[in-house]
Order: sequence, then structure tokens, then C-alpha cells
Amino acid sequence: MNELQSALEQEVYAVVGASNNKDKYGYKVFKFLENHNIKVYPINPNASQIEGTNCYGKLSELPEKIDVVVTVVPPQISKKIAEEAGALEIEYLWMQPGSEFENAELYCEKLGLKCIVNECIMVEMRG
Repeated sequence: MNELQSALEQEVYAVVGASNNKDKYGYKVFKFLENHNIKVYPINPNASQIEGTNCYGKLSELPEKIDVVVTVVPPQISKKIAEEAGALEIEYLWMQPGSEFENAELYCEKLGLKCIVNECIMVEMRG
């Protein structure tokens, strides 16, 4: 089984860049996962809630260990999230298209992360 398929079978996700703005992909990805009955935590230091769900400022504030971090943020923020995810021993980092940084796969591998790039989680889950 490849890493993409394995990541899709995980149970607890976090979306970094989750937003209350319905036009942003941070909102769309968060709601998509939520609507597919996946346990998902929104991460955004500038929001306290996303549609009634408590929002967290960073991964280390989450009440439980997560399996997959999905980033919907600029590449330089994804790189910082990779460092935090590696330190927290999170298994997967899924960077939505446009969120990936240069040499992300190699960088994540050094941090002990399995990395998915160039794939949209909403497309892959519909698969």
C-alpha cells in the first residue's frame, strides 16, 4: 500500500489553515473531512471556532494525537508545520496543492514524516 492510500485510511486529522471564509480552501477541506465523518481538528491561530468547532492555534494544543496533518497554507508556513509535526511524531503530512515547499519530501523524510504532495485530499477521498 502506498503512503497516499495509507494516509486516507487514518482516523484523526488536523487542517492547518482552516478558515471561516467559505471561499477559502481551508474552509472547504475542513468541511469536506467533517462531512465525510472524519474526526478533524481545525488549526488557525486567528480563529477561536470554525462553524462551532473549537479551533486551535497550533498542533501541540490539540487534545489528542492526530494521524494526518493537512496544510492549506503558504509554503513557508507548511515548512514550520512540518517541523512541529515531526517533533510531535505525527505520521503523515499532506500538503494541499500550492502549500508544498521546495524539497518537501526530502525535508519531511529527515523529520520522520510521511509526506503527500501534489494531490488534493478532496479528490483522492472521492476516488
